[in-house]
Parts: sequence; C-alpha cells; structure tokens
Amino acid sequence: MDLDFDRCVRAVQSKDARFDGWFFTAVLTTRIYCKPSCPGVPPKVENMSFLPSAAAAQQAGFRACKRCRPDASPGSPQWNTRADLVGRAMRLIADGLVDREGVQGLAVRLGYSARQVERQLLAELGAGPLALARAQRAQTARLLIETSDLPMGDVAFAAGFSSIRTFNDTIRQVFGLTPTEVRRRGRVATTPGALSFRLPFRAPLCTEPLFAWLAAAAISPMEEWREGAYRRTLRLPHGHGIVTLRPLPDHIGCRLTLTDFRDLSTAISRCRWMLDLDADPVAVDEILSGDSALRPWVAKNPGIRVPRWPNAAEAVARTVLKRGLARMVTDHGEPVHDPEGRLTHAFPDVLALAALDPEVLPGPPELRALLSEMFAAMTRGRLDLDPGSDWWRARADLKDVPLLTFSAVETIAMRALGDPDAFVATDPGIRAAARRLGLPETPLEMTRHAARWQPWRAYAMQHLRIAHSAETRRQSVMPRSRRTRA
Repeated sequence: MDLDFDRCVRAVQSKDARFDGWFFTAVLTTRIYCKPSCPGVPPKVENMSFLPSAAAAQQAGFRACKRCRPDASPGSPQWNTRADLVGRAMRLIADGLVDREGVQGLAVRLGYSARQVERQLLAELGAGPLALARAQRAQTARLLIETSDLPMGDVAFAAGFSSIRTFNDTIRQVFGLTPTEVRRRGRVATTPGALSFRLPFRAPLCTEPLFAWLAAAAISPMEEWREGAYRRTLRLPHGHGIVTLRPLPDHIGCRLTLTDFRDLSTAISRCRWMLDLDADPVAVDEILSGDSALRPWVAKNPGIRVPRWPNAAEAVARTVLKRGLARMVTDHGEPVHDPEGRLTHAFPDVLALAALDPEVLPGPPELRALLSEMFAAMTRGRLDLDPGSDWWRARADLKDVPLLTFSAVETIAMRALGDPDAFVATDPGIRAAARRLGLPETPLEMTRHAARWQPWRAYAMQHLRIAHSAETRRQSVMPRSRRTRA
C-alpha cells in the first residue's frame, strides 16, 4: 500500500477498520503503535507517523497499544493478491518457514539470494525477514501466555525464541509488560489442553455460504460439522492439531488442540488461510457490483470469501478424486485422538502418499496413476504448490501433467495456491448459473465477460455458485406441474 500521509490520517481519524493490517500508526510522543481503528482518542496529526508493518514499528522502538492490540489485527490483504517475491515471502513467513529453516531456507524456497530477499522486504515493509518472524513470535507468545497454563520457559521455546532472556526482552519491548503481567492482564478461560482465542477479520464477512461449503465438503475421518462449528484435523510441521472454528458476529471463535505448541503460529495461519480472513471484501465487492448481473447477489451476500484447503496434497486429492477420499484418509492418514468428537485421522503426508503403490489408492486406474504422479512430483520439487509458490510457474507445471484438466488446474490454483483470480469457465454449475443470470454461457464467451471481474474472478465464482444453489433449491420445492411448465 502507498502510505499517503493524508489518506492515512483520514483513516485514523474516522477509525476505519477496513485499513487494519494495511498500515500502522506510530505515535511519536507516547512511542506506541496502533491499528487505524484504535478506540482511543486519535493523536494529533503532527505526532503521527505511518509504518507498513507491525515488525517495522517494533524495530523502530514502538510498543503495541494495549487497547487495540495491533499485533492481532487482520493481515494485509495484499499478500493474498500478490504473486511477486514480497507476497510469496510474506505467505511463507506467516506459515512459520523462517522459524523452521531460517532466512537462508526462505531464500532457497523463493529462488533468490538471502540478500535480495532482505533488500526487497526492507524496501516495502521497513523490516527484514528476521524482524517479521520476530513480530510473529511475539504474537504467538502472547497467545500462549494468555490462553495456556504453560510455564514461561515452555512458552518461550514453543513460540520459537532461542532463549528465555530474548523472550523476556521481546515481550517487554513489544507489549510494554513483562510476561507475567501479560498473563495477569489478559487471561482467557479455556478448556484444559486446548487454546481458545479470536480470529479477527476485515468486515464484512459472509459466514453462511463459507461454512456451509466446508460442512458439505467435510470428509468424516478428518472433518465434521458439530454443534454450529466446523472441526477438522491439521497436519503441521511438528505434529498434528485439531481445530474448532465457530462463526460469531465480530470474529471467528477458534479452539486448538496441538501435539506440539511450536505449531501454534502455523496452525493459526492455516486457519486464516482456509477461511480467507485476510481478504479485502470492500475492494472485491466494489468491482463485482459493477456487473449488473452480479450486483443483487453481492448486495445479498457482502463479504463473500473463497474457502481453501490447508495443504497442497489435500487440495490435489480433493480436486482429482470425487469419491474414495474417506478411505484414503482412514487407510493412510495419521491416527489422532479427539476427546471432543469423532475425528480419527489427519490427512496423509505427501511423502507417504508418493511412496504408495498406485493400486492401493482409490478411484479408477487413470486417476490413481495421475495422483501418484502428482504426489511424486511434489516430493521431488518438480511441482511446488505451497503458499509461497510462484502461481504462474505452478500453473505451467500443472498444465504439463497428463490427464489434468484445465478445470482441475484452476481449482488447485484457487484452493491450494490461493489465487483470487482463478476461474473455471467450464464448470457445469457456473455455466448453469450464468445462463439463469443472463450471462454468456459458453466457456470462451464467459471468460471474455469475466475479464471485468479481474482480479477477483474466484470471488465471482462463489456468487455464481450461490445463485446456482438457490435456483436448484427453488426448483426442488416447486410443485411438479409448475416444474413441467417451466
């Protein structure tokens, strides 16, 4: 985002929550930093300075506001729409890669030198990869302090700090409190063995179709819809987790049970990724409302989101296979213990899937061979579908896979890569909805028409799916005589 001073001032003075995560306000007199929607009295204009990231504010010596908690604001939506070096780096840092593999590991995954990565991040965000990862560690530590009974030493190492002294110094610098004071000030009641907290989002958020889609697509051994919440298992770098996500008016309630607390920040990042919580709904709705055919649906469902899958292997399997996924998870997934429900397995590791004889996979022979080939390509580095991948290179590699249709390529781009402009013009449901809305129906004509929806064509698809579902439900309850005449 271009930090135009006057524009930022107007956002702060109006407490506009749409800009939370886009930039941070540093108050020069108090040495604190806030998000634009901070409920406190706005500082004088001459005392304001604006920074592009929480890490930049912390690196400049500002501490987080205790009222608005800017470190917990929604992430910048630009990382969802950018496939350049900085966008890819930010998605990988959010997934915890720097904590696991260091800056050099980040550079290798991006295909650049560590110096180039550092230079680009500093230029755009005012902080390098280590400072950005440190800001994330501080946020993870605060969550563990507030929502668990872990001793502070265990919190420090679980959050990724190399020493207790560094942990104590960072918490005091970032929050202006000692770890003990943070626990005393912000203690949240939670279930023993679980961590409970809020996932903020950029309003509006249309939760009904988002959670309805997840519930309808749930695979019983690893997902369920239970008592108004979506529950699933997660495969994580150091173990597995079970997450419960509940839609609430001003946030998503999240409860996590982890086998290793070092996975907390990664688990949170993947939950936000699945629900597309860092999107900019105002920008999306503004573009899509420009089409008269979509305008009524955008008005009816403002803040639509594009659900995704938390790992690439799962997205590939769910795209290629329509049946047999439950058996694949049960036969080859990792067993988990769920004290609260019926979840029994996490999705299989891609290395384990690549090592399987294709004959033991579900589905017709040609799909078994296709899956086996794709899993092998992912383990050998010939097919990179992780959050930090290059979207266009990944698409090119997917198009080279025999038997993989254009529809499957775009679906993987949407559900695994998170490309907000992925579009499947050949989808039967999309074509049926287009016909009912008076839009072009043939794939070529629809693709031409959809150019006006860029760069948000994946969100337009969600509206078309909702329109198709509404018409299908209407037809199902229509009396037989009226259906015949129609």
